[in-house]
Amino acid sequence: MDQFGIQEALKALGLAETNKGSSTGNAWLGSTTDLIESYSPVDGKLIGKVAATTKEDYEAIVAAGQDAYKDWRIMPAPQRGEIVRQFGNKLRAYKEPLGKLVSYEMGKSYQEGLGEVQEMIDICDFAVGLSRQLNGMTMHSERPGHRMYDQYHPLGIVGIISAFNFPVAVWAWNTALAWICGNVCIWKPSEKAPMCGVACQNIMAEVLKDNDLPEGICALVNGDFNVGEWMTNDKRVPLISVTGSTRMGRIVGATVAQRFGKSILELGGNNAIIVTPDADLEMTIIGAVFGAVGTAGQRCTSTRRLIIHESMYDTVKEKLAAAYKQLSIGNPLDENNHVGPLIDTDAVGMYNSALTKVVEEGGNIVVEGGVLTGEGYESGCYVKPAIAEAKNNFAIVQHETFAPILYLMKYATLEEAIEMQNDVPQGLSSAIMTTNLREAERFLSHAGSDCGIANVNIGTSGAEIGGAFGGEKETGGGRESGSDAWKGYMRRQTNTINYSTSLPLAQGIKFEL
Repeated sequence: MDQFGIQEALKALGLAETNKGSSTGNAWLGSTTDLIESYSPVDGKLIGKVAATTKEDYEAIVAAGQDAYKDWRIMPAPQRGEIVRQFGNKLRAYKEPLGKLVSYEMGKSYQEGLGEVQEMIDICDFAVGLSRQLNGMTMHSERPGHRMYDQYHPLGIVGIISAFNFPVAVWAWNTALAWICGNVCIWKPSEKAPMCGVACQNIMAEVLKDNDLPEGICALVNGDFNVGEWMTNDKRVPLISVTGSTRMGRIVGATVAQRFGKSILELGGNNAIIVTPDADLEMTIIGAVFGAVGTAGQRCTSTRRLIIHESMYDTVKEKLAAAYKQLSIGNPLDENNHVGPLIDTDAVGMYNSALTKVVEEGGNIVVEGGVLTGEGYESGCYVKPAIAEAKNNFAIVQHETFAPILYLMKYATLEEAIEMQNDVPQGLSSAIMTTNLREAERFLSHAGSDCGIANVNIGTSGAEIGGAFGGEKETGGGRESGSDAWKGYMRRQTNTINYSTSLPLAQGIKFEL
């Protein structure tokens, strides 16, 4: 019996037991021989199979993208925005089945799955408005009868490599902006969530067909790291946007830079919340618990460290332990559960290893972890969210573990807390819990958090699309989503127009014939 309507959702999204995995947008390519099997971490069952992209398929997709770009780039930006608007409306219609698939294939709660599709809808709405605001700056020239301004042009093909933890939203962040900027896109979804990629391609194909748009505007490839290497080494793909580990980012960033391409890197996080004596404890506990256990700790913005003032350390520790006892772990499609599974058994292995290492380095377990077995946990991917007391300089604390493990540590002064917050290789998200205005502003100052995201009285996890998303240091420096992140998908050009009858040179240089 399909208790949660998964089969119905798959059918609504046009998914079969075996699916082609290479698409130019309007047409599916290749055979269904070399297959990627997608198993749900929820129950361990096979969701479906997706054909891996061959080199021949890839070449056809790039060629289609190059052809489509010639027409797409000269379409007025507001008209491109209209296509994105229609895609957003399609997502509204498919929100429930797509959210259900995200939850089932990735393992996050159904509410988070719906929230991820809502992020896609939100970025479409943002991009539609932005399509009428791709503005440059006008400047005064030092030469009489001259005008200067800068403008932005599309790059061509944008390659997008996304991670399993947000199997659809991050693609949409990139794609919606890339499209309204005049680019075409090739997407390689995570091989751990390929069915989500095929589903999104099916949805967008309806928009392309309705508008009689050319092949290549929205393309899909599937496969392992080899397919990613084709993209990162391809000079015909001037921009690569990649979400993944710092290790992966080092390889992609170096490869793309070597051919003088552009990259947007969204890599690891090691996020901390500072809890001051002036914190609202109720808000603090809610923010810390959701940040640590939401998506089973598999968000790049998940809360990994809680830096607590020594005067309230024991109180916060006790409240956290009590809150963890209330967590319900199980099938994420059951909305009574707070925590779902990790993505696979490899992730479970890393979780176990991290708990072993923190004890070996001198840490103390506050809330016991462990792998859950028995009825409802047959996939072997369910673990207990754990809390450990640790030092910030522990090797395992300096490392990002994609699992629900929260490290607690003490501080004496705010300066010490900020130094601890910053003293990790990653620099994605950060937060401070305080009702003290001076502490809040100190945290946000030049001498405060060194992360790309710094919050006051909210946790590290959960970002609105209106702001640019990304981090510093080993997080990669990339920016996606809101604010002026759209500029990363374009090339900048400075223009000078002489409408006088003479040719004066800049800096007063004289040159006469």
